[in-house]
Amino acid sequence: MIGLRAAGISLNFQPRGGVLAQFTVLDAGRHISPLHKAPWVGELETMPEGTPPHIAWLAGDFFCAPFGEGSEGTALHGWPANANWLIEQHQPRKLTARLGHVVQGATVQKHLQVRNYHPFVYQTHTFIGGEGTVPVANHANVSVPNGATISTSRKRVWETPADPQESDPNRGRSQLLYPAQSDDLVRFPGTEHAVNLAQYPWGPEHEDFVMALDAEAGLGWTAVVRPHEGDLFLSLRNAGELPMTMLWHSNAGRDYAPWSSRHTGCLGVEEGAAAYLLSCSSEADLVGPGALTLGGRTRVRHVIGAVAWSTGEPVADAKLSRHSITISGAKGTTLNVPFDTKFLFKET
Repeated sequence: MIGLRAAGISLNFQPRGGVLAQFTVLDAGRHISPLHKAPWVGELETMPEGTPPHIAWLAGDFFCAPFGEGSEGTALHGWPANANWLIEQHQPRKLTARLGHVVQGATVQKHLQVRNYHPFVYQTHTFIGGEGTVPVANHANVSVPNGATISTSRKRVWETPADPQESDPNRGRSQLLYPAQSDDLVRFPGTEHAVNLAQYPWGPEHEDFVMALDAEAGLGWTAVVRPHEGDLFLSLRNAGELPMTMLWHSNAGRDYAPWSSRHTGCLGVEEGAAAYLLSCSSEADLVGPGALTLGGRTRVRHVIGAVAWSTGEPVADAKLSRHSITISGAKGTTLNVPFDTKFLFKET
């Protein structure tokens, strides 16, 4: 592990798979560590043949290119999630690494940065050269063993893909309808009844995936409030560049190894650009690109963070000012947090 430290925040980076394995924020006198780690990680378990490499170290936050099915002979989520990253520069608050494989001919650099008294990790992935388009996403895994409330920036529609995560009852269970749509996250079609996807958990022993496109450009955000822990996880992006939010509910829904019905309390918050939405007849329907176009230097910026949130109320909104972000709760609580707005909304 390679560490970064600034006042009020620390993180550990794992070059294998490019994993931001954990970050910890010191806020209101407490240490907040919101990221998930699969129960087999660090236990020296042998993975079944054919298991994508990143599953062996499933934890934290990592970058996917291509997001979803692998290409160029690699596994699910592509080389960035499954290969080694080579450290090019390491300072106390900054790290630059280069992926040990090209992606569609492109060199990929990862830049991580933390700043004094900012409860955020600033991430940039830069593609240099390459050809064609590639679907991309950051893949944060949030630990929610005691439940959570989820809210997001305004979406056009929530939907499931054509196929469920698990369709063979001898291997696992999915409890949403596939495909299905809803304009309301709190009432999404399930196999037996409508379910409230703004709450975790909403059902026992299931593996499900739902996605949505932001309704407009500007700040895209996802907030995961953990009432028991008294904090919230926040994911921030430029919706004009990364227009999609995808939520992976993994809660004992897979019975085969290494999952073995023990992978519980994990919420994947996956923010990206991937033309997988059935409701979009073409990429022109998207607020931003349906996939990243390679050639020259193409950057993907994304921010994750955490703050104390003792009220436990759902987040109603998040608004940017020049040097901060204001988080508003559904019951009127507001919190102003230092944030570099230019990081997400600069031209280059």
